[in-house]
Amino acid sequence: MTTPSGADRRRRHERWMRRALEAAHGSGLDLPVGAVVYDPDGRELAAAANLREELADPTAHAEVLALREAAAAYGDGWRLTGCTLVVTLEPCTMCAGAAVLARIGGIVFGAWEPKTGAVGSLWDVVRDPRLNHNPEVYGGLLEAESARLLRGYFGRE
Repeated sequence: MTTPSGADRRRRHERWMRRALEAAHGSGLDLPVGAVVYDPDGRELAAAANLREELADPTAHAEVLALREAAAAYGDGWRLTGCTLVVTLEPCTMCAGAAVLARIGGIVFGAWEPKTGAVGSLWDVVRDPRLNHNPEVYGGLLEAESARLLRGYFGRE
């Protein structure tokens, strides 16, 4: 696979983020967050929405569900080396840690989360130099669309 230019990468990430926004609509009564994992060739491995309420599971964040499904589909055990996690909201500590532990190659996210974000806002788990893996991060992609979805959930739109 050839390395895409900056403009090509941005277009690809925007297309992927639109898919994550689509996945977020499956959150039902939960916070509308969607996550999609793509393999190094850009093939979708998994898509998920937050399902904490539906599953009565505090770990049922969109990112964790998508990482689990992607690991099963990718065929390298639990490692998602070279894969990209695309999520509509900046991951929390649990989700950022799960992405690092899965050896995800990159994280693309939409809206920043100043209260619980762990990819640059409140903490920066994924870039901590003490960890043995640090994925590339692209934050704030289609931020307005992601934020609008969240504001709608909280009744501010």
